[in-house]
Amino acid sequence: MTSAFDPISLGGTALSSRIAMAPMTRSRVGVDGVPTSSTVEYYLQRASAGLIITEGIQPSVVGQGYPNTPGLHTLEQIAGWRRVTDAVHGAGGRIYAQVMHAGRIGHPALFEGKGEGLVPVGASGIAAAGELFTPHGMREMGVPRELSDDEIHATIEDFATAARNAVEAGFDGVELHGANGYLIHQFLAPGTNRRTDAWGGSVANRIRFAVEVTKAVAAAIGAERTALRISPGNPYNDISEPDPQPTYEALVAALAGLELGYLHVTEAGPQIREITLALRKEFAGTLVLNPATEGPTDHRALPLVEDGIADVLAFGALFLANPDLPSRLRTAGPYNVPDPATFFGGDERGYTDYPVLT
Repeated sequence: MTSAFDPISLGGTALSSRIAMAPMTRSRVGVDGVPTSSTVEYYLQRASAGLIITEGIQPSVVGQGYPNTPGLHTLEQIAGWRRVTDAVHGAGGRIYAQVMHAGRIGHPALFEGKGEGLVPVGASGIAAAGELFTPHGMREMGVPRELSDDEIHATIEDFATAARNAVEAGFDGVELHGANGYLIHQFLAPGTNRRTDAWGGSVANRIRFAVEVTKAVAAAIGAERTALRISPGNPYNDISEPDPQPTYEALVAALAGLELGYLHVTEAGPQIREITLALRKEFAGTLVLNPATEGPTDHRALPLVEDGIADVLAFGALFLANPDLPSRLRTAGPYNVPDPATFFGGDERGYTDYPVLT
C-alpha cells in the first residue's frame, strides 16, 4: 500500500515524500519584490517537505495583486530567489515556483512608481466585490481593463518568461496558479469572463487561456517541470462557477497530451470531492491534492494517498505553523496552532518563529 511518506518522482525530480507545502501568500518582501534573508529562512525551515510550492510570484508588474509580494521579472528578483532555492536544495529539499498573475484582484496604488497608467487587467471589465489592502490602506477594487487579444498573447509570454527566470533561479519546476480567482481562473469562470471573442463564451473558449499559458510554459522549460493548480467551484475573490465540472473536465482533457509534472487540485469544500474523483480518472499524471476534509486537515488526510485519491497531499496553514510538519504527521501531532493575525505582512512573528519538535 502506498503511503504519504513514500518517495515519488515528479517528471524526473525525486521527492522524499508525498507531503507538499501548499502555496501561501505571506506579503513579506520589499516593494521591489525581491526575496529577503527572512524569505530564505522561512523556506529553509520547511525543506523537509517532499515538495515546497512557493507563495504566488507575479510574472510582471501588473500581475501583482497585494503589497510586498515577490516577482520573477527582474534580475534582482531572480538573484533573490536563487538564495532561496540554494538553501532548500542544500537541505535536501525540492521547490517549485508558483507563478501567479492576480488579474483584476489588485489596485493601481500597487503600481505607483513602476510605470505610467498601470491598472489591474482582467478577462473582462468586471470589478471584484470587496476591498483590498494597499500601501494607502483599504481600497475598493475597481473595474479592470479588459485585455485585448494582443495583450493576452503578451501576457502568455510573460508567464513563459517568468518560468524561464524560475529555472534560472534554480527552481525544480513551475506551478501555474489557475485557482482562487486570479487571472487564469478569471478566464475559466463564466462570471468573470463575458468575452464574445475566441477567449470567452463557450467552454472551449474559456479554457483557451489556461491551455495556451500551460503550453507556452511547457515549451519554455519542459512539460515535466510544468504544473497547473485549479480550484473548481471556488467562490474566492468573487468568482462564480455555477456548473464547474464540464469546464474542468474539458481543461484536463485539453492538457492530456502534454504529460505535465502534476495537476494540483484545491478543494473549496467537501462537495468538490466528486469533481476531484472525475478529474482523477481523466488525468493520467501525478495528482496533488489540497483537500477539504471533515475537521482539521492534518494526519487524518493521509489515507487519501493510501486510497489512491491523491498521489501527493498539499498542506497549507498547518505547514505555515509547523515547519517540521512531516515529522509531526508521522506521530499524529502535536501541532502548533496557526495565528491568522500574522498570515499577511509583518515581521518574523508568525513567519520564522514557529517552534519545531525537540
